[in-house]
Amino acid sequence: MSQNTVVFRIKRQENPAARPHWEEFAVPYREKLNVIVCLNEIRRHPVTRDGRKTTPVAWECACLEEVCGSCAMIINGKARPACSALIDELKQPITLEPMAKFPVVRDLVVDRSRMFDALKKVRAWVQLDGTWHLGPAPRWNERERFRAYDFSRCMTCGVCLEVCPQINARSSFVGAAAIGQVRLFNSHPLGGLQATERLDALMDKGGIAECGNAQNCVEACPKDISLVDAIGEVNRQMARHTLKKILAG
Repeated sequence: MSQNTVVFRIKRQENPAARPHWEEFAVPYREKLNVIVCLNEIRRHPVTRDGRKTTPVAWECACLEEVCGSCAMIINGKARPACSALIDELKQPITLEPMAKFPVVRDLVVDRSRMFDALKKVRAWVQLDGTWHLGPAPRWNERERFRAYDFSRCMTCGVCLEVCPQINARSSFVGAAAIGQVRLFNSHPLGGLQATERLDALMDKGGIAECGNAQNCVEACPKDISLVDAIGEVNRQMARHTLKKILAG
């Protein structure tokens, strides 16, 4: 290892059925490098540290400013976005692995369908029919708008699912990201019209009852979203919703 190079140890897998293996790469050091810049350099020159030609490493990225969440991976044992992982702050050799809670597609690319399916299950959107003019939208209470903004910053990176002990092959738990979005859209003046549907979805298998309250999600979230607060608030909504159903039925 030299002060003029950055050494990477990358876990690689050619396809979902292939056996994973490790390869090492050396990238010329410059100031203010992040992991994505180094991966781009490896892609341009796919030669291992010992001089062997190999295939370019596959990974995902888009915004490069910690907004899209697509570049999340395990860096030196910690799940985080690669775009905000600065080389000067990382111990070498820098180890890159795909997130383990999602199926591997290739190398550092994983299939996050589980997370997106959970968002569909809880209807994480505001449903409107835009075929005619609906007039001015309802005003959002300023205090509630300020609180809800926290949950709107979720970038669906999947880090909260990666660190959650309840997310595994034997569980159908939707995860903290989906619950945070239920908290967001149930508080929206228009989104709240479908609040009961979201709460009913969370009463099904894989719903909020399967949360083990480990609180790893709030510790790991790259956007510092108060996911534990969301889980607590949605639990209170669930209790009121359940009581109303009992009294009505």
